Amino acid sequence: MWETPPALFAELDAEFHFTLDVAAIPDNAKCERFFTPGQDGLKQRWEGVCWMNPPYGIVLRKWVRKASESARAGATVVCLLPARTDSTWWHDYVIPHAEVRFIRGRVKFNGSGNSAPFPSALVIFRSRVHTWDLH
Repeated sequence: MWETPPALFAELDAEFHFTLDVAAIPDNAKCERFFTPGQDGLKQRWEGVCWMNPPYGIVLRKWVRKASESARAGATVVCLLPARTDSTWWHDYVIPHAEVRFIRGRVKFNGSGNSAPFPSALVIFRSRVHTWDLH
């Protein structure tokens, strides 16, 4: 598992005030409340303000879909993702539903000797609940 750099998380936590880390292990959890692989975050209800640095690979699509669905149900989900703008999942879930902040340079994940071999982005899914001013 590629652990989120502490400085990057601290900057985002100051902005978003996370309440749940949806994909963690006890040694790298970024929030007091978190889901481990044994709990399978994909099977849990995500609510509040969630941090997601998901497992990369073939399952990534499922995590991004869950983030999008959770936002439609009222959560805010901030994701650290590979910027794979050519992927089907990017076009299906990110482009139509999220704010994207591209990260300059390559992320150096905590515990890794080198920077990631791919560009990264912060993808922010927010609740789409609107109130209408009828005045």
